[in-house]
Amino acid sequence: MPALGALVAQPLFVLTDTAMVGHLGEEVLAGMSIGSTIVTTAVGLSIFLAYVTTPLVARRLGAGDRAGAIRAGIDGMWLGLGLGVALLLVGLAVAFPLVGAFTSSPGAAAAARAYLTVSLWGLPGMLVVIAATGLLRGLQNTRVPLVIAVTGAVVNAGLNFVFIYPMGMGVAGSALGTAVTETLMAAAFVVIAVRAARAAGVSLRPGIGDPRQALSASAFMLLRTLTLRASMLLLVWTAGRLGVPELAALQITLAVFNLLAFALDALAIAAQAMVGHDLGAGERDSVRSLTWLLVRWGLVLGLALGLVIAALSPVLGRLFASDAGVLSVVPAGLLAMAVFVPLYAVVFVLDGVLIGAGDARYLAWAGFAPLAAFALLAWWLVAAGVSGAWGIAWLWIAYGGGNMAVRAATLVLRARGTRWLEVGAG
Repeated sequence: MPALGALVAQPLFVLTDTAMVGHLGEEVLAGMSIGSTIVTTAVGLSIFLAYVTTPLVARRLGAGDRAGAIRAGIDGMWLGLGLGVALLLVGLAVAFPLVGAFTSSPGAAAAARAYLTVSLWGLPGMLVVIAATGLLRGLQNTRVPLVIAVTGAVVNAGLNFVFIYPMGMGVAGSALGTAVTETLMAAAFVVIAVRAARAAGVSLRPGIGDPRQALSASAFMLLRTLTLRASMLLLVWTAGRLGVPELAALQITLAVFNLLAFALDALAIAAQAMVGHDLGAGERDSVRSLTWLLVRWGLVLGLALGLVIAALSPVLGRLFASDAGVLSVVPAGLLAMAVFVPLYAVVFVLDGVLIGAGDARYLAWAGFAPLAAFALLAWWLVAAGVSGAWGIAWLWIAYGGGNMAVRAATLVLRARGTRWLEVGAG
């Protein structure tokens, strides 16, 4: 449960923002869809900070090297801070042309730029949070990330309401509230990490320790994340070609999708720490049995969540928007997405298991096939000129039946083998 709560709290930021911004109009919501996708892409490209740190810390802890485990986490936090500052500067420089590539609507573009240029300032803090979360999860501590994430979600909701409505900042207020919250969360994680380092006698100076394995794993995890985020950018770009109501509706369905994804991924995040720990201790058989147990749990959870979303699809959109054009499109998108939730569960669980095992090279190269499959289907959808409810439904069918189905096949094939079951501290 702590792993689930910590993961679900982060997409609650997006859900809260979408619910508040959605009632400002379809162009504002469409603009937020573009701006938030660009920011989450930057964050997503940096998720390797947690995905590399968690198993590395867990393996060292499993091998009895607690000081080395904490040092690996501190290195990751320094890397996160530096990368966050770099992404902030680059993002500010390219914000305007990036937005223009997604929409030709002046209103949507203006809202996207307002959201993006403010939200980027939260990136340094968010990347420190990601790396610090990897440190604590690797140390088998999921409760502290849960407390910080839930507190952050509550603070974010309050700040956003004040900035958007009483202060009249609109979509920029939503971005400001999130950026401030992310910075405060980073400060809390830094305090906790400093205490852990001092207790273990670990240096706090910047460094990357032994760079060979960490840099290799980071490069492959970055490549993996590039293909995943390219698929998500393609999803938003395709919706932008369908029309403004479709793009606004996509933001609502994406907010729900992200909540589902992170809830399902809780099993995978828990698996990352357990798989890394058990492989570090040489317990290969335990890892294999754990893998398929988590897959079964994921299927059950995915089926239950899919049924809930399908049942709520006629009314769920009203929580996030009041525009009739947007509301007429949302239910079809939610229904199409709900069909594939059990498949999403298999993907997230096996992805987390292989990340925990340090199988970054395979995950990196296996990501190109799903991207290619989805790109072909997205091209067909735009060429066919489908729009409205059918357009958003076919878009989610293309994503689930193309990208996710192919990704599931590559992961199942790998998990059935033994090459990823390497034991030792790593």
